[in-house]
Amino acid sequence: MLQTLRSKILFYLVLVSMIGIVIVSFFIQYGFEESFHRYLDRNREKKIDRIITEIEKDYRKNGHFTSDPVFGYFHEHAMTDQLYFQLYDRFGQLQMDTSNIRGMLNSLGLTEPASAGEEWHSKTYMIKVDHAIIGRLVAIYPEGLIDDEYTFIQTIQLYILAAVCLTIVLAVVFSMLFSKKLTSGLQRLSFAAGELQQHNLSIRIPLKGLSTEVKQLAISFNNLAESLAKEEMLRKQFTGDLAHELRTPLSTLRSQIEAFQDGIWEPTPQRLQASHEELMRLVRFVNEMEKLLAAENPQIQLEKIELEAGSVLAALGEMFLPLFKEKGVQLCIEEPACEEILTADKDRLMQILSNVLNNALKYTASGKTVTISVETEMDGYVGFRIQDEGAGMKEDDIPHIFERFYRGDKSRDRKTGGVGIGLSIVKALMDAHKGIIKVKSKLNKGTTVTLWFPKEE
Repeated sequence: MLQTLRSKILFYLVLVSMIGIVIVSFFIQYGFEESFHRYLDRNREKKIDRIITEIEKDYRKNGHFTSDPVFGYFHEHAMTDQLYFQLYDRFGQLQMDTSNIRGMLNSLGLTEPASAGEEWHSKTYMIKVDHAIIGRLVAIYPEGLIDDEYTFIQTIQLYILAAVCLTIVLAVVFSMLFSKKLTSGLQRLSFAAGELQQHNLSIRIPLKGLSTEVKQLAISFNNLAESLAKEEMLRKQFTGDLAHELRTPLSTLRSQIEAFQDGIWEPTPQRLQASHEELMRLVRFVNEMEKLLAAENPQIQLEKIELEAGSVLAALGEMFLPLFKEKGVQLCIEEPACEEILTADKDRLMQILSNVLNNALKYTASGKTVTISVETEMDGYVGFRIQDEGAGMKEDDIPHIFERFYRGDKSRDRKTGGVGIGLSIVKALMDAHKGIIKVKSKLNKGTTVTLWFPKEE
């Protein structure tokens, strides 16, 4: 019982609704009955005041008590309101009495007989004329409600009970609908999570009709599913690339070694050099994988020191100028106008900048230019901007270029070499430095990569 979220929501909604309905109906009935009783009391007092006024008026006119028209009023109230009177003069002598009319009516069957527990209430009023007491009037009436009044109260109570029952039914129905609507989004999420567990990476949760909180959860789930699908695609792509990267040199080595074994080839220095080159391709591939694992190690230790940005550019220039000249690409180094100090691990910093600069060199054609400069617009950071006039990339590829094994242009995989992990190493090392990477690129126009390093730890 109450194991599911929907059943709990339904139970508590109905419980709160029931408590509210009972409290409201109690106060409505209690307040109405109290108000109705006060109304009856005020109405009775008005009738008695009118009787007293008529008695005083009649006494002032005649000098004594007469039955006309006072007794007519007495009789009227006795017959219609069960309000009986006894009129005494100033000597205590009974002048008029209508209290015996109820007994007469009961005997004639014109009224219902008094119940065994019925109580009567009496109240005495002094009658004065010209400030002199001329007698007293005793009003006698039943405690509680009389026939029509009791019927009226019962009718009101019946209406209140009907309204309570209808409200309870509506509360249950709307609570069921509301609980179903409230939990429908969670049910969708639960179903989608089950599908994702069964490796259905294409599952997505429709956002239409979801509440704001559940919608945010659904968006996060969809992003997670999309990320997993992308990782799965990259994994499969990497498996294919890895097999290809290993198959080609291994096949070459195998054929060459078999040729040596079968005596088809003589192990000349040139042929041994070709075998050695294929072996070194494997070594370089393994080294790149080791670099990526080392960069992504969460326990990587950085030996941060203060570095001057201009000296870093000078070191890069000495390292890469021969390579740029060999390919015919111009390397333009813009020296900073003033000394800019940053805090970084020197070896890791050079590794980061070298990887990005190597990429710029790979994808920039002969006769084009690669520019590297220092940026200082961001407070608390020093940036290195590497701008090339190379092939550029599609806008859709920019968010993914730092993912492991991602390569946007499949047609140039074999031309440029590598398996798409160089920029993954850059991203991992930048994260370790708590740095920021900004990339802008246009297809066939070039790419600009800005690497921001903190000035201080």
